[in-house]
Amino acid sequence: MIDRAGLTIADPLARFVEDNVLPPLGIAADGFWAGVADIFARLAPENRALLAKRDAIQAQIDDWYDAHPGEDMPDAFLREIGYLVDAPPSFAIGTRNVDDEIARMAGPQLVVPVLNARFVLNAANARWGSLYDALYGTDVLPGTARPGGYDAERGAQVIARAKAFLDEAVPLADGRWADWRGGEPALRDPGQLVGRRGESLLFRHNGLHIELVIDHNSAIGRDDPAGIADVLIEAALTTIVDLEDSVAAVDAEDKVAAYRNWLGLMRGDLEETFDKGGRVMTRRLAADRTYDVADGGTLTLPGRSLLFVRNVGHLMTTPAVALADGSAAPEGILDAIMTSLIGLYDLRRLGRYRNSRAGSIHIVKPKMHGPEECGFTDRLFDAVEDLLGLDRHTIKVGVMDEERRTSANLAACIHAVKDRIVFINTGFLDRTGDEIHTAMRGGAVVPKGEMKAAAWIKAYEDRNVRIGLACGLSGKAQIGKGMWAAPDRMADMLEQKIAHPLSGANTAWVPSPTAATLHTLHYHQVDVFARQREIAGEAAPGLEALLTVPFARGRNWTRDEVARELDNNAQGILGYVVRWIDQGVGCSKVPDIDDVGLMEDRATLRISSQHIANWLLHGVATPDEVDAAFARMAAKVDAQNAGDPAYRPMADDPEGLAFQAARALVFEGVDQPNGYTEPLLHRYRALAKARS
Repeated sequence: MIDRAGLTIADPLARFVEDNVLPPLGIAADGFWAGVADIFARLAPENRALLAKRDAIQAQIDDWYDAHPGEDMPDAFLREIGYLVDAPPSFAIGTRNVDDEIARMAGPQLVVPVLNARFVLNAANARWGSLYDALYGTDVLPGTARPGGYDAERGAQVIARAKAFLDEAVPLADGRWADWRGGEPALRDPGQLVGRRGESLLFRHNGLHIELVIDHNSAIGRDDPAGIADVLIEAALTTIVDLEDSVAAVDAEDKVAAYRNWLGLMRGDLEETFDKGGRVMTRRLAADRTYDVADGGTLTLPGRSLLFVRNVGHLMTTPAVALADGSAAPEGILDAIMTSLIGLYDLRRLGRYRNSRAGSIHIVKPKMHGPEECGFTDRLFDAVEDLLGLDRHTIKVGVMDEERRTSANLAACIHAVKDRIVFINTGFLDRTGDEIHTAMRGGAVVPKGEMKAAAWIKAYEDRNVRIGLACGLSGKAQIGKGMWAAPDRMADMLEQKIAHPLSGANTAWVPSPTAATLHTLHYHQVDVFARQREIAGEAAPGLEALLTVPFARGRNWTRDEVARELDNNAQGILGYVVRWIDQGVGCSKVPDIDDVGLMEDRATLRISSQHIANWLLHGVATPDEVDAAFARMAAKVDAQNAGDPAYRPMADDPEGLAFQAARALVFEGVDQPNGYTEPLLHRYRALAKARS
């Protein structure tokens, strides 16, 4: 640890900042650390006070439920304790210098763990995706490709489906794309042809670009009557580079690794070399794409997603920095300083590529509870802008609408950051975890599989869009929807996820670049901004439905029903936690109890652990039944991971750290702040790193 301006900084972090980040920016280390110390001195106490208020409000809610068993909590009580606040008078956000990908385009959004450079590069490069590849390798079309090289029959299916898409998005004046034999295409709307690269053609539809790749010499194009080799579509317009729910970062070493990858993205020199099928490959950021236009000039389009960076929330502290009183520094404050500092590389054009052409830094802030905490984030970003000499509101904020007190006070939360907000997004998973924990003492909740049918869910999703539109987000910010969690079920995604653009949301999360390519088809089917105009002015659902807790009052379960629910939850907890604790993997495709691969992160873990904790508290399940479920599911998870050489089996080692962490999340779940999993995960991961 090294002393800097009264702070104690972990050596890896201090060296990274002073040797790698500050010199090219021309920022003196002494002045920088003095400014950092000042921010911590002013804002760390306020951060702690906000967390204490969370605890105080939760304690009052717990006490009310204890005193009123079986009753529904009245809104008046929630207002009395400050849980609900008055909505502000009608207003419109004032955010300026917003990139088109956020404000004026509609398309998919990826979320990627910052610690995995290969995944980060894949996501950043997912701005453009091959529709041929996405259709060929997924279950969108019937059947599967035969192994052993290119399957021409499967290829014919793909080509037919891709040309049918062109018929919908870029129709010819007469006939179908399947009958086109090349030459100058006569389009129903000639204005859709906006550029050329050699023989390849660039179209625009609903604000998104489509490149028809013409290559008569390619393996695919030589057999096509028009030489069409592929259909490339503009896909992941934005990507969230995540320092929060999808990573396991518990110490200074982990934080520096995260910041180093973010620096590589901003400099444009991040790369990763890996072995794939016996071939050594190096992945780098994709270059921009340039096309010739009719007037003799050129059109350059971004080759990469516009990158947000998601900081951690207000809860956790970090051992990477100790304050003057010896306490660990709030991790969210450190993230705001470091990710914005590194963002200067983009603002000053010191990188190989541009990220924000509008000159902004985009930070997603998760897990805020109510407008006071949003206001704190606004003041934190003010302080960071002052430290770095940035104009006010250069740092933009994305507000995750994923906690109950935020969703109930959404307009007031938006108002608290009204001049820098560029994003709201529903987070069904964390929102469900907070729903369970907030009403923990009120009664047993319904089984996890029934949560999506609960009354509050529809109100939550509808309110998010309508309140966002009422606050003037259309044309200035993203209104987003949550993740499709099953990356292998793309046919189901294509059937169901069109609901997100139809809802008026101009972005939604997808689990992979392939999923982004396919989800883009929905934004060609739906003109989202026209849809927003249609529903603008519709009243948002009231608070009654939103605040209806999914209690299972009067319901009697058989022991078999309880065992099945416990098994489902315990399997999900163990399958995720074992990778987090033993291998430091914060997000991955984890087989569920039916061996279906699902993308899991801390939000899904929060639901499962809080659900069992709730059933334990109310006697639906006994401690012995929970332990029996963990024992059964440890054996199942061991079998599911038998092919992983880095995996440490749990069934025969109940004293192992991963197994003990999983149990702690349940048996200590009632006492965890807002039901979050981070404190216990960090504790056990730090122990595992120390042992290894």
